[in-house]
Amino acid sequence: MSQNSAADPREGGFDTHAIQAKWQQAWAEKDPFRAGGDDDTRPRKYVLAMFPYPSGDLHMGHAENYLYSDIVARFWRHRGYNVLNPIGWDSFGLPAENAAIKRGADPVEWTYANIAQQKASLKDYGVSFDWSRVLHTSDPEYYRWNQWLFQRLYEKGLAYRKDALVNWDPVDQTVLANEQVLPDGTSERSGAVVVKKKLTQWFLRITDYADRLLDDLNQLEGFWPSKVIQMQRNWIGRSIGADIEFEIEGRDDKITVFSTRPDTLHGATFFVVAPESDLATELAASADQGVRETFEAYLAQVQRATDIERQATDRPKTGVFLGHHAINPVNGEKLPIWAADYVLADYGHGAVMAVPAHDQRDLDFARAFDLPVKVVVDTTAPITGAIPVIELDDEGVPIDPLGDIDDLDPVKTGIALTGDGRMMNSGSLNGLSKRHAITRMIEELEAKGVGRAAKTYRLRDWLISRQRYWGTPIPMLHGEDGSITPVPADQLPVTLPSVEGLDLKPKGTSPLGAATDWVQVTDPETGQTLLRDPDTMDTFVDSSWYYLRFLSPNSETEAFSAREANKWGPVDFYIGGVEHAILHLLYARFITKALFDMGLVEFTEPFSSLINQGMVILDGTKMSKSKGNLVLFQEELDAHGADALRVALAFAGPVEDDKDWNDVSTTGAAKFLARALRIAHDVDSETDVVWAEGDSSLRRVTHRLLADAANLIEQTKFNVVVARLMELVNATRKAIDGKAGASDPAVREAAEVIAMTLDLFAPHTAEEMWATLGYDGFVGLATWRQADPTLLVEDTVTAVVQIDGKVRGTLEVSAKIGADELEALARGDERIVRALGEREIVRAVVRPPKVVSFSTK
Repeated sequence: MSQNSAADPREGGFDTHAIQAKWQQAWAEKDPFRAGGDDDTRPRKYVLAMFPYPSGDLHMGHAENYLYSDIVARFWRHRGYNVLNPIGWDSFGLPAENAAIKRGADPVEWTYANIAQQKASLKDYGVSFDWSRVLHTSDPEYYRWNQWLFQRLYEKGLAYRKDALVNWDPVDQTVLANEQVLPDGTSERSGAVVVKKKLTQWFLRITDYADRLLDDLNQLEGFWPSKVIQMQRNWIGRSIGADIEFEIEGRDDKITVFSTRPDTLHGATFFVVAPESDLATELAASADQGVRETFEAYLAQVQRATDIERQATDRPKTGVFLGHHAINPVNGEKLPIWAADYVLADYGHGAVMAVPAHDQRDLDFARAFDLPVKVVVDTTAPITGAIPVIELDDEGVPIDPLGDIDDLDPVKTGIALTGDGRMMNSGSLNGLSKRHAITRMIEELEAKGVGRAAKTYRLRDWLISRQRYWGTPIPMLHGEDGSITPVPADQLPVTLPSVEGLDLKPKGTSPLGAATDWVQVTDPETGQTLLRDPDTMDTFVDSSWYYLRFLSPNSETEAFSAREANKWGPVDFYIGGVEHAILHLLYARFITKALFDMGLVEFTEPFSSLINQGMVILDGTKMSKSKGNLVLFQEELDAHGADALRVALAFAGPVEDDKDWNDVSTTGAAKFLARALRIAHDVDSETDVVWAEGDSSLRRVTHRLLADAANLIEQTKFNVVVARLMELVNATRKAIDGKAGASDPAVREAAEVIAMTLDLFAPHTAEEMWATLGYDGFVGLATWRQADPTLLVEDTVTAVVQIDGKVRGTLEVSAKIGADELEALARGDERIVRALGEREIVRAVVRPPKVVSFSTK
C-alpha cells in the first residue's frame, strides 16, 4: 500500500539523497528529537558522544562515533524514554591557533567556519541530536563559566600557582601536563621531544583526590571497558610504604624520602637525589668548587635528556658526588649523597635511599661507582610456614640465618636480589618476612620520630597553564607586590582581546602578555595597576564539565542548574575513543568529585557507562593526511548517502574492533536498503490489520528479532542486530513472493518491525518505510513492540553438521532432540555420507540441538 514517497524501488528507483533531504526537512520543521522538559513524565536517559574538535570536516572516526551514539539514543526513545542527546564543539586549542598562524588568519574565523561545515555534515548524517542545546567552548558564554569554575577551585585551595619543573614542548612553545607526554617522551600534540623547564605555573590539586579516583573505579567495573579502568589505575599508581627522615651533615632541615621497602633500610649504602631538584643545587652550592663545577656540567647534560631516556634500564648509570652525607636513622651510618639522572624530581620527594643489593637500578649505579652493597634479605629462606628459630649470640643479638651466598652475591653476579625472603643484617628485623618486617620497621621509625606510614602516587597535580592565545584566559590579577586576586565575578568573562596587532607565533611566553591595553587594568579602589594573568587554560578544563553545561546551555546566571544536573546526571551512556582513557576521563572524574564536595551535584562519577569504539583504518593502518590514505566523510555521503554509510559501518564488526575500510561495503548496504524499502511498497494490507494472524514461520522470525534486539543493543552488538535485520528482510521477501503474499498480516507486521529496527541504523529509509506503510508520525518516536512469547518457543531448529571444521549439511530437528539421536541422524544423512566418502569418523562432538562436528582420518 504505497503512500507518498521519494522513490519507488519497484520501478528501479531508490533515490537515497531525495529521501534523505525529505526527512531532514521534516525533522528540522518538527524538531522531534528535542529532550522533554519538566512536564515530560517519561523516564530519562542521557546519551552523549564525545564532542568533536573543529579541525576541518568530519572524518570516518567521527562517522563511527556519532553512529553508535545515535543507535543508543534512538533505541531508548523506542523504549519509551525521554532521551537527551546533545552536541557541541571543543573549539579552543592549539590546532586552531597553529592553523591561523600558518594561514595568517584569525583563529575565530577558522574555528567557526569548520564548525559550520561539521554541523552541516552531522545533519546530513541524520544524527538525532537535540539541536537546541548546541555549545562551543570558545564562546564567551561558555568560557565565562570555565573561569567561574577555576575561581571556585581556587577558593577551595584546589587551584594554586608555583615554580615547578614542567614539560616543555619546544615546537608549540607551551607547557604540557604529564598526561600529554607520550610514552616515548614526545609531545602528543607536536611530536617534538619534550624537555624540562622551570616556570611559574597554575596547577589543579588533583592529587588530593588520588585515593577517591582510584577506589571509585570499583564502581565502574562492568560498566566501563576493563582496559580503560586498568589504564587509570596504572596512571594514578598508588604505592604504599613509609616516609623516612634523614639528617644531612651541615644542614639543619631533614630530608624526607619515600620508600615502598622501609624494611630494607639497614641495606641503604648511599643516597640519591634528582639533579634538577632544589636539594641537589643547594648541596652542590655548599660544597667545594670542584664539586660545584662538576655538578653544573652534569646538570646541563641531564637537562638535554628526556624522562624516558633517563628511566631506560639499559642506559649506563651516570652521576656526581655532591660532597655531603646523609645519616641513616636506624643505624647512624653515613651515606654519601649523589646526584643521579635515574631519579626524577617529581617522584616521591625527589630523593631516594639506595639499597643496591635489592634494587637493580641502585645496584647498577653502585657497581658503576664502586659503592658498597649490603644484603639484608635472604631470598633463599622460605617465607611460608613457621618462622624459623633464630639463634642468638652471647649478647642476645640474632645471628643472621643466611650462610654462604657467594653464588648470589649481587656484586659478583650483577643481579639484584629482588625476591621475597627473610630479613638478615637488620637487627631486630632478622628472620621476619617482608610483610612483617615492613610493619615492624614503620613502628620503630614512628617510635623514634623519624618516619611514618605513607602513600605516594604516580599521579601529579594537573598543570593547566598554557602559553598560547586560543584558550580560556585565567581569571586572576597580579599586583606589583606579588599579590594574586580573582577577577571580580561581575567582570566575568575575561574575554580574549582581538588578534589584530598580536603576534601569535609560539615564542615561550603567551601572546596575551603583549596586549598591553588588555593586560593592564586599574584597581578602582586603590588606583594600583594590576596585570591580568597572561596564560590561558588547558583545553581539557573545557571538556572536564561540558556534560553539565548541556543541561543549561543558555543560562546567563549559572554554569549549570543543580536541579537539572541531578535530574539528568550522571551521563548514562558516554561514547568515544579509547585515546581519551586517561586525559579527559580522569580530569572529568576529578572535577565531578570536586563539584560534589561543593554541594553542586549529587553524584561522584560523571559517566555511568562508557562505550569505546575502534578506529576506521585503511589497508591495516591508521588514516592520516600525511600518508595520503584518507577516506573523506563528505565524499562517502555524496556517493552513497547517509543510510548506506551508517548501515555499512554498523555491520562491519564489533563496536570495539578496528574496521578496515576495505571491508566496509556501502554498495551492499545500499542494495539492502532498497530491498527493505521495496517491502514497504509491496505491503497490501491496512494499518489496522490484526498482528496476531498470518504466516507463522515469518512471525517467528519477526518476534525473535523483537525479543533479541533489545539485549543485543544493550550489549552494543550492533552488527549482530543488522545481520538479524537482514535475515528478517529476506524472510519477508520470501513470504511476499510465496504462498503468504503481500496481503498477509504477518507481512505488514514484519515490515513495521523492519522499519522500527532500521530506524536505529538508517533513519531516513526507515521514515520512508513508515510513511509508505501508511503512518503519519515519525518512526523514530514509535514505541518498540513487545515480542509474543508463544512465538519464541521453537518446535524445530536447524542443526549444522560439520566435517573437519567445514559445514557439510543441515538438519531440521526437534528443539528437544537428544545427543545420541542427533548424532545418528547426522551419520545417516545422505549428504553427510557422500561428504565422508571413505574417511573414518574418529571423533564426534554433539551439542544438541544445533551442532554436530565430526573429525576424520
